[in-house]
Amino acid sequence: MNEVEAVKNHDDLITIHTLLKKHGSQDYADIWKLGINVALRISDLLSIQAGNINLQRRELELIETKTGKKRIIRLNENSMSIIQRRQATYPNDNYLFQSNSHRGRSSGKPLNRSTVARKFKEIGNIIDIKLSTHSMRKTRGHMMHQAGVSIEQIARVLNHSSPTVTMAYIGLTKEETLQTYDDFEL
Repeated sequence: MNEVEAVKNHDDLITIHTLLKKHGSQDYADIWKLGINVALRISDLLSIQAGNINLQRRELELIETKTGKKRIIRLNENSMSIIQRRQATYPNDNYLFQSNSHRGRSSGKPLNRSTVARKFKEIGNIIDIKLSTHSMRKTRGHMMHQAGVSIEQIARVLNHSSPTVTMAYIGLTKEETLQTYDDFEL
């Protein structure tokens, strides 16, 4: 499996969003921004339907495809803004990220995962980051860790079975671990 990276600084987050909009479409930019805010796998993100969203409670509720587990996610302001704009722009769509292609087969279905992955990889090549659809989850976890959120809490957000899985997943390196000996002298 190809190694993919978490985006590790805020400027790159903005650059990726801008490039996805410029070299792709608003759809790709919205997928990126919502993805880094809700930390869902791409298959779950693309399958979001209006019935999964409760705007009054600011919640997204769904059953994860990979785990079969029920997830309830609190929607922050960025997420709410994207969802409300998309619902206002596409009021008749069943999916939040729906294909409106006139090619019969894909019309009325969610955007295709491989198409989104190709666009993310293209943008990653432009800015020299190994970017994929999985980078959204990794980025959320890494940014939470940088902000001081405990590994156990990040594991819960990402729905991982253990903090050890989360540490490897968000890309904590041996050097970062060794750096703690210099950073915390007692």
